[in-house]
Amino acid sequence: MKVLSICGITKSGKTTTIENIIRELTARGYKVGSVKEIHNESFAIDPNPRSNTNRHRSVGARLVTARGNSETDILFQEKLPAHKILEFYEKDYDWVVMEGVSDICIPTIVTAHAEEDLSMKFTGMTFCVSGRISAEIEQYKGVPAIDATTEIKKLVDLIELRVYERLPSFPPQCCTACGMTCEEFAGAVLRGERRRVECVADKGIELLINGRRIDMVPFVQTILKNTVLGVVGALDGYIPEGEIEIRF
Repeated sequence: MKVLSICGITKSGKTTTIENIIRELTARGYKVGSVKEIHNESFAIDPNPRSNTNRHRSVGARLVTARGNSETDILFQEKLPAHKILEFYEKDYDWVVMEGVSDICIPTIVTAHAEEDLSMKFTGMTFCVSGRISAEIEQYKGVPAIDATTEIKKLVDLIELRVYERLPSFPPQCCTACGMTCEEFAGAVLRGERRRVECVADKGIELLINGRRIDMVPFVQTILKNTVLGVVGALDGYIPEGEIEIRF
């Protein structure tokens, strides 16, 4: 699954850019999901304290589901980290487009009204500029500016070229096996200085639970691998360097 975020100040063209990206990705045969960050501290899907869902919550339900004829809303009683939200999309979606999400290290498109606004959102993970300002400039700090309203095919061509399969994201104290932090490595891949396949955490063994991949740092992978080999290595039929599959 590939993930990108579109960030920018208010009314800079974020949602219009996202609408056109989703429409074009869908037209190219991809299954696309989206995530919208709400920057309003009082936001709630069901703010009525007397509603049935709020009555469920008030007596202790930690997860409440409201099911209607045309939609189903699952209400968590907390702000989930971005990587936890993406786990719900992992199995079934080719792309996830996030609006205004900045607490995860993923390729980003920045929208703005003017150049002075770009510096507020521009980071090492920015690979394109769009929104209102893209009608006035061709590039910013070496990053191309592409108008999603007039050049959407060109923009999505760039997205397909630059955005990679989502990388693991571990704290620096947990994994620097590639010689970089996860954030540094992601930036290097985006700039073409490293390759996605060089992620050490993606090599070795793969753990799936109900089809969902569980990311593990290389140290944990080594422990799990050695534990399994220690057991199955003593069994009749064991073949050194053979592929081992265990199902529960």
